Amino acid sequence: MLDRLLDFMKDIQQSVMGEPAENFSDDDPRLAAAALLLHVMDVDGDRRETERDVLYRTLSEAYALPREAVERLIQAAEKADQEAIDIYGFSMVLKRHLNQAARLEFIELMWEMVYSDGEAHELEDVVMWRLADLLEVAEPDRMTIQQRVEKRFCPQA
Repeated sequence: MLDRLLDFMKDIQQSVMGEPAENFSDDDPRLAAAALLLHVMDVDGDRRETERDVLYRTLSEAYALPREAVERLIQAAEKADQEAIDIYGFSMVLKRHLNQAARLEFIELMWEMVYSDGEAHELEDVVMWRLADLLEVAEPDRMTIQQRVEKRFCPQA
């Protein structure tokens, strides 16, 4: 999962090459992706330290940011997520910066975050349905991706 997340984050980095490395504006896909990852981590009410460690390591390696910048990105993402009314704004930022293949990849990465604790809470499922819809990922694609990830993370299901 970490390698796939790193590759995805590097793709996002390519789309903001003109941005200062440590400037995380509202239209920065790095901020949007981090906020959505944090949002799905929290929606089940149980943020695990291991999830946060993976997120920190991923952001650090993908964007080659110093520790302080990664901490600022996570803080900015947490603040943005807390202040957001919904996930619409974040998804629109990603939609502007990602092609369809990258959107499918992001949905898969989000499902991997959901299943990293071994199960999908019903609220996580609702968030994923809504996010896929906002990113214009068709329901059959979303369901196929979810089933594929579930089989990898929960083979007994």
